Amino acid sequence: MNPDFGDIMKKAQEMQSNMQRIQEQLANITVEGSAGGGMVKVTANCKNQIVKVEIEPEVIDSDDKEMLEDLVAAAVNQALENAQARSQEEMQKAMGPMMGGLNLGGFKLPGF
Repeated sequence: MNPDFGDIMKKAQEMQSNMQRIQEQLANITVEGSAGGGMVKVTANCKNQIVKVEIEPEVIDSDDKEMLEDLVAAAVNQALENAQARSQEEMQKAMGPMMGGLNLGGFKLPGF
């Protein structure tokens, strides 16, 4: 028995609507990355946007600018990796039932 084209289109529209809703929710989910034993902390949302950078005063040393730059870069990278992983989890959780349990873990979703 062939699936009804109308049903297929309806499912596609539902998926598109769910994707848009999930995208909006991801902006409100935050994750953190840190470096230097927590001396530099970066908070990102799950849309890969940096929303906050915290630097402990003890790390700010004008004689060692390069170290601070390295710590900030490491914390940013960790925060973005955490954001991407969390985004994948949220997408799988939300879309799993519609995808019939298809594992999206190996795919990079657009915008994530």
